[in-house]
Amino acid sequence: MRRRHRSRLMTAVLAVSLFVMPQAAGAAAPSRQAKAMLHDGTGAMIGWALFSDSGQRGVRVVVVAWGLGEGLHGLHIHATGSCVAPTFTSAGSHFNPLNTLHGSHAGDLPNLPVGPNGIGHLVTSSTGFTLLPGQLSIFDNDGAALVVHAGPDDYVTNPTGNSGSRVACGVIAPFGSARLGGT
Repeated sequence: MRRRHRSRLMTAVLAVSLFVMPQAAGAAAPSRQAKAMLHDGTGAMIGWALFSDSGQRGVRVVVVAWGLGEGLHGLHIHATGSCVAPTFTSAGSHFNPLNTLHGSHAGDLPNLPVGPNGIGHLVTSSTGFTLLPGQLSIFDNDGAALVVHAGPDDYVTNPTGNSGSRVACGVIAPFGSARLGGT
């Protein structure tokens, strides 16, 4: 058990260090940051995500999760900031303010790879959504949620990429907010 805890801790430290490192020498500090605490259908915390909006370069996303099945898991920003367990349907559909076909939704993210130890981590960037005001902002009146699906996203099948049920969810909240990603 000690080894498993240490592995989770090292993954978390690595992900946080990648998140806070400047993206380029002399790069300005991110103008907006957010977080989401991921919970499974029983309410147990199984991971977290950090978001950093740097304007034209997009939003940097770091996700760390544990207790998931090995393989790829669809990962999406959903249109409503609600995560009512166990099915998380309260998160609504994928964030898609431009009404595009699946595979080019603003909330489509790369699949989350999970190893045989049940730990997954992803560091990516997206220009499909923003934390700043505007049409692509996920901070509209009802917020947004990060959802992990049971299977991989095929980036083709409408409307969800054939990624299966929702196995984890976290409400995305700005840093400094008292809301930590619950329902």
